[in-house]
Amino acid sequence: MERLEFTLRLFAALALGAAIGIERQWRQRSAGLRTNTLVSMGSAAFVLLSIRIGGDATGRIASYIVSGIGFLGAGVIMKDGLNVQGLNTAATIWCSAAVGALCGVGVLPEAAILSAAIMLTHLILRPVGIWLSLLTFHNAAPLQTDYLFTIKCKPEVENHIRILLMRMLEESEKLLLKSLSSDEPNGAPYVMIVAEIKSATPQDSVLERVASWLTIEDKVAKVSWEIIGTQTDL
Repeated sequence: MERLEFTLRLFAALALGAAIGIERQWRQRSAGLRTNTLVSMGSAAFVLLSIRIGGDATGRIASYIVSGIGFLGAGVIMKDGLNVQGLNTAATIWCSAAVGALCGVGVLPEAAILSAAIMLTHLILRPVGIWLSLLTFHNAAPLQTDYLFTIKCKPEVENHIRILLMRMLEESEKLLLKSLSSDEPNGAPYVMIVAEIKSATPQDSVLERVASWLTIEDKVAKVSWEIIGTQTDL
């Protein structure tokens, strides 16, 4: 294989992996731009190596990529009580590896189609998933619980903490963020972030875990939550 062809395929994998990663970075996911780019480019490099070796090496190395990416994806999956987080991120990494493998064997149009399909899945099916979650939420069993979540932090980390809180709440389909506001008292060296959260069923343990995670963040002075209402008829 000529070096020009090698370079073309490798950089095609880089570009398509970066396209997937940009969308993930924009969504503030744990595996973002660099991770998806490196996974795609690394998969392409291994396939290109197998082509250089020849014989049945291409099939064997491709199968090793599939299993090897499984270990990488397992590293981003976390079990939090009854909830499992990171499955979507792991699946995206797996798909990025497939994009790189396609680039490695030289089927660049198919690799571009797969990349577009991955991004459309995130962009289009995400609102559909949210709608289905809301539909399930409104049809859930009674005993709706309303929470008030309060964070006291330095002004310079306000945006970071707000995004982090929203990410944590998004991971649980049982929690619905009703409102999110910030208040900076006159002359005070801190900001109060207040979130109103609804849940179809009591989720005290989940709220406590979120509070514990945010407490260890830098420049966060205090995190607290309380139940402000319950309703037995949704």
